[in-house]
Amino acid sequence: MGTIQLKSNLHKMVDKIENEELLRTIHDFLKLRENSKEGRIWKSLTEEQKREVFLAYEESEDDNNLISWEEVKKNMK
Repeated sequence: MGTIQLKSNLHKMVDKIENEELLRTIHDFLKLRENSKEGRIWKSLTEEQKREVFLAYEESEDDNNLISWEEVKKNMK
């Protein structure tokens, strides 16, 4: 998938989000990424940590592995 298709898919996904807090989180993440040196955090990770990131991403594709935003907020208190 190329850059144009990725951008298009990202726009479609964001357009479907109704949760303002999630939108703010995505915005803040992208803004932070925009202002940081490219790849700095990724390059600082060990190979094991990188594998864990990829595994977490794969697991997040299954809705059964996800928890609600309300549950996350409750656990943060």
